[in-house]
Amino acid sequence: MILQAKDKPGNNRYKTIIMKLKYFCPLWGSEELEFDRFCEKVALAGYDGVEMSLPLNDAATTDARIKAMKKHGLEFLAQHHETSRPDLAGHLDECRQRFEWLAAAKPVLINSHTGRDWFGFEHNNRVINMARQVAQETGIVIVHETHRGRFGFSAAATRRFLEEHPDLRITADFSHWCNVSESLLQDQSDAVALAISRTDHFHARVGHIEGPQVTDPRAPEWSSELNVHLGWWDRIVEAHRERGSELLTVTPEFGPFPYMSLLPYTRQPMASQWEINVHMMQLLRERYGESDSSTTQKRGRN
Repeated sequence: MILQAKDKPGNNRYKTIIMKLKYFCPLWGSEELEFDRFCEKVALAGYDGVEMSLPLNDAATTDARIKAMKKHGLEFLAQHHETSRPDLAGHLDECRQRFEWLAAAKPVLINSHTGRDWFGFEHNNRVINMARQVAQETGIVIVHETHRGRFGFSAAATRRFLEEHPDLRITADFSHWCNVSESLLQDQSDAVALAISRTDHFHARVGHIEGPQVTDPRAPEWSSELNVHLGWWDRIVEAHRERGSELLTVTPEFGPFPYMSLLPYTRQPMASQWEINVHMMQLLRERYGESDSSTTQKRGRN
């Protein structure tokens, strides 16, 4: 979709911003498919792109995947999740290499599982500062996912980093926070509000108080959890519209086993990961509109 900007009648100091929501399909859970076939399936389902990582220093695979996405009219949203070295120096070095490799492929942005939950505040700050430097050098936005095991593993922990770094932007996956806090975050509204104000990408997965993923968000027994998450996502979308953003990205990210429960003794999933993620995309498209709403912003002096 071409973004539009047009003057308010009779006043060239105002313009209308059309915000586009783009929906990305996770490669996670479909790795067994030949990649071109996967991209064809993603495009036919109505997604705008793919969220995935790229193998470090594997030019052949990287080039082939970029070509396949372009062939099927899909955009690339990069994911970094591999770095887990326990020594800070090695962690920083590997993480930088992976950021630079992903940035070279010119993704829409890089979604990063950043730092470690046990690194401590100062060590995680060094990883965040390194990511900021790479983003400045490459021109590719790096956002940091609220994920278990990383610096953003809980609402309280993330709040401290958001207050320390006014420019820190995140991928909101609040399903992890529900799991960690054993709550739907009712008692952490200030931390959630701050996180929403800093969100540039979100994962549309529904968590619950004992896990990061309900078995099937379509099932009535999970309606309360679904509605809480929808409320958070509504606030993210509204914040971007009020700000005059031109783009907000979303990945429905229900996962395979062990996120998806299996029937005992059969190893059969209790629901279809693919069908659930397509359902979530369609639900959000209907909720927020295909064309998306516009906002009027005051234009600065020319």
